Formats: sequence, C-alpha cells, structure tokens
Amino acid sequence: MHFLAPFAFFFAAALPVVVLFYLLKRRRVVRLIPSTLLWQKFLADTQASAPFQKLRHNWLLILQLLLLLLAILALSRPYFSGKSAGGQLQVVILDASASMQSTDVSPSRFEHARAEALRLVDAMHDTDQMVLLVAGASAQVRQSATSAKSALRRALQASSVSDTPTHLADALKLAETLIQNRPTAEIHLFSDGAVPALEEFENSGLPLVYHQTGTRSENVGITGLDVRPNPENPSERAVFASVSNTSTNTRLAALELHRDGQLLEVRTVTLAPGQTVPQVFLASHDEDAILSVHLTDKDDLLIDNQASVVSLLPQPVRVRLASPGNQLLARALRVIPNVILTESDIAPGPDESFDLVVLDNVTPAELPAGNLLTFNIARTEWFDSWTTLPSPPIVDWKNAHPLLRFVNFDNVQIAQSLSVKTPSWAASLVDSPQTGLILAGELGRRRIVWVGFDPLQSTWPLRISFPIFIANAVDWLNPASISASLRSIQSGTPFRLALTEPVGEAQINLPDGSKQTIEVNPQTGELVFADTASLGTYRITAGTNQIAFCVNLLDAAESDTTPKSELSFGKYAKADSTELRRANLEIWRWIAAASLALLMLEWWYYHRRTA
Repeated sequence: MHFLAPFAFFFAAALPVVVLFYLLKRRRVVRLIPSTLLWQKFLADTQASAPFQKLRHNWLLILQLLLLLLAILALSRPYFSGKSAGGQLQVVILDASASMQSTDVSPSRFEHARAEALRLVDAMHDTDQMVLLVAGASAQVRQSATSAKSALRRALQASSVSDTPTHLADALKLAETLIQNRPTAEIHLFSDGAVPALEEFENSGLPLVYHQTGTRSENVGITGLDVRPNPENPSERAVFASVSNTSTNTRLAALELHRDGQLLEVRTVTLAPGQTVPQVFLASHDEDAILSVHLTDKDDLLIDNQASVVSLLPQPVRVRLASPGNQLLARALRVIPNVILTESDIAPGPDESFDLVVLDNVTPAELPAGNLLTFNIARTEWFDSWTTLPSPPIVDWKNAHPLLRFVNFDNVQIAQSLSVKTPSWAASLVDSPQTGLILAGELGRRRIVWVGFDPLQSTWPLRISFPIFIANAVDWLNPASISASLRSIQSGTPFRLALTEPVGEAQINLPDGSKQTIEVNPQTGELVFADTASLGTYRITAGTNQIAFCVNLLDAAESDTTPKSELSFGKYAKADSTELRRANLEIWRWIAAASLALLMLEWWYYHRRTA
C-alpha cells in the first residue's frame, strides 16, 4: 500500500487530545436540592481535588478513536499500485500526422492525444523512465529516456502536428530497439489508427498499448491529382482528381478548379458513404501554370480539401528507335503525340543526343546518352549474369506503377525470355515464377525500362495493352515529364532539383510567405530541400533557375479519418484500443464510508446507553 498524501498522518496528534478529554473530570454545577440521599454515589467525585480521573473502559472512547484513525487514513489517500513499483521504461509514440488535425475531438485529435500523454507522465513513479517519439513523415526522438517529468512535459508541449502522412513503422522499429532486454517495458501509442498496414511486426510481440483518439469520420478529401495533355485537343490540359467521402452519410461537395489563383470552373459532386469519385477538368493555357482543385465544404479535416499541381506545356520528345525492323513497335511510337521519331538499325553514338532511346534487339558497345527503353538485351553493368528461359508464364504485374497504367497481361504468351536476378537499382513490374520479365528503375541518374523478351516472339503486340505500355513508357522516360512529376510531391518528401549551373546557395519562398536560404554543394550539381512538411506552393531561385513546386497530402489513409479500434499486425496479431489501464487504485472512499458507518454506530450506542 502507498499513500498520495502521507502528511495527513500529522493529524494523528489529535488522538491524545480525545483521550485527554476522557481523563478530565467534569466540572460540577452547584444546585440546591432538598436531600442528598439519592446522590451519595457521586459524592466522592464532587469532593475530589485532582483535575484528572482514572481512565475507565468506555466504548464511546474506543469508537471515537477508531473514527479519528479512519479519518486520518482517508486524508492520507492510500492506494494499491496497479503497475510496477518503479524502474519501468515507457516509450510514448505520439502520432503527429495529418489526420490528427481532425476536429471531431475538441480542439483536435492531436491536442487530445497530447493531453492523454501528459496524464501518463503525471502517473509515473519517481524511478520510472520515459522516451517520447513523434511519428510524422519520420520518427523523431523528442525526449530521450528520463525520469524528469518537467522535461517530458516540455517535450510534449513543444511537439506539433504536421501536414504529412505518418510512417508509424519507423517509430515502432525505433521503439522496439529501445525496449530490448527490458521485460517490463511498454510502448504507448497515441493515435487515431489512420496508418498503413503493419504486417512486418506480426511476430514481434510488441508490448503495445494503443490509446485511440477520435470519435467519428466526417470528411471529404482530395486523394489524387494529376495533369495530362488532352488527347483530343493538344492546347488543353486534362486535370484528373479523385475525391473520397469517408463519412457515414451522403455528402454534396462543391469542387473548384483554379489556374494560378483564378477560378475556372465549379461543379457539385454527390458522394455516397465510402465512395471515391474521379473528376476530369479541362483547362486551356498557353504557358506553364499551377492548377489547383479546392473543396469548399467544411468538414472535420481541412488540409485535404486542396491540392495543386504544376502544369508544364508539352514539349516535343526526341526518340531514337534502334531496331532491325520491328514495325509494330515503330507504329506504336509514331501515334504518340509530340514524339519526333528517328529510326535506325544501329544505336546512336555518344555524341548524339536524344530524350529517349529505344533499343530493340540491338546491344551497343557503349550505351547512348539519355533514358532507355530496351527489349531483349542484357549488359554486364546491369546484371551479374543471365540465362534463357523458354515459355515463361506471366503470374503477376504491378498495375499501380505509372508504366502499367491501364495495361493488362491476361492471355499474353511469351516464347522465350532472358532470366535475370532483379538488381538493387530496379523493381520488377511483371513477374514469372522464375524471373522478372519487365524491370524499371534509375541507374546513374538515368531511367531504364528493361523488357526481357522480344515482343515479336510473343502475343503482346496483338493486344491493346502494348501501345498503351509504349505510350506510358515514353511519358515515364521523357525528361520533361520527369521534371513535371518532380514538381508535385507528397508532404514530407525531399525535393530534388538537378541544376544546370554551379550555385552556392538558393532562396526558397515558403507557402506561408517566409523565406529560407539553403546552401548548395556545387560539386553534386543537385539541390535538395527537405523541409516540405507544410502544404502549398514553394518557389525556388537558384542562380538563373527559377521554378515552383507543389506539396500535397494526397493520401487516402490520412483522409480516411475513421477511428480504428484496433491496429492489425498481419493476419493473426493485433492491438486493441484501450481506455482503461491498470492504475493506482485509491481506497479513501471505502475508508470514508467505514468512518460514516462507525459514526452512526457511535450515535446509536450513545443514545441506547443514555435512553
């Protein structure tokens, strides 16, 4: 048993006072009576000269002493500890991602979670230690292990919510290393559960206590935004937006399209509960511009109601096709808008410059400059070794990658393919059981798409997916498209810019109007800016380079503000949310009730005796 207010035991000094009252003799009052015959029994007391009398057995005295003892015990606030006696390590993870800005809990989910974490700090023993981690775009250690409650409170008060998606896995990995060889340690997560899947922790056995915050999901957000040339009118740009309704009610959302801050179009979208609706806007402009989509309706989460994208005017793409005569491939390239195609049976020389080089069954001694799309060739700088694989079946493909947008490989048969081990610089997009059939990646600041088989030795050119894939590949490998894609990034992602001239420093205008100057290493020829936690448009001036880039949330998991009552760690492991924890169990109420019962007993006994 422990005591929250042990100073109350000083009131025990009142116990001798009660006894003293029973030792003192009564002061008699003189009264005239006709006879003392009936008062002889008390005559000796009235004639005693001493002020004190002998303490006699008295139940009232015992009851009053017991009552006073119980009152003192109740004032000391005794409790039974519901946790370890001390020396425990607690790792607190505070979710500071975008969804924690939701206002369904006043003033916000983040503020509510921080208040709960402060209460956990207040409940610490003097010998306990706590570590504070903040999980936003990355896991940050805001306070290392300490028993100082004041330091922990300052660290919590200094923490702030961000506009970024959360990467909770990084915070859990860090917490897992901190609690190693600490069997009594606990990890306390304060979050709304809007996190990606955590299958990698299925067998970790983390001692995780999940404190859920949030009560509802009333949110409509923009979860996707892209801009493309309008195939029917090259002077127009098609803006593709995805709007999601994560609330439990049908919502009417007003959607606005802006160009450089000027309103172009307004439309109303009806969204059923849990529905995601694609919207396509057409915008004409004759120069580079920033296109923005706004949701004007008010909901619990406001930061996903706006997204912007840099729209660059399409530029001609200079493509060199080196092929022994694949007319199906040449025809697929010719029909792509803005493609200037040059055909040859040999690869271009090192002094020839193209935006994109397509190598079809042509292996040059030296790779040409520019990005590459290759068919049925292999090189030692790409792979350690390779073999030939007959009739490989296609078992899977990643249609979420831009190269495979609207591409389907059903019923595609391949006579023969090269079999390689996927290198570290590439990712496999189309798989057979033995090898990846199509790889894509970046090597030495050059994008490469590698197709391991000859299209003419397959049924692929007879499918509509073949010209679609070629168009996707040209767009993904086009330097102008790469530059445009890099100018629209997700919050928390570093922005990178290849500089055309050596620059010592760059000035960045932030979305809030402030300016920031960063140093640039002229030897790398690249500007890297990592402070992209705030949404909006950033403008960079670095020498003669003046560009703008947009930072958006565009995360379906963050826009889905439905509070999760449990976190899934794979198929079998999970962590349920809890609001009740083993805590210090105070028993003063029971002691006060016993005191009241004892007081009633004293009252009954006194009146029974004197009746």
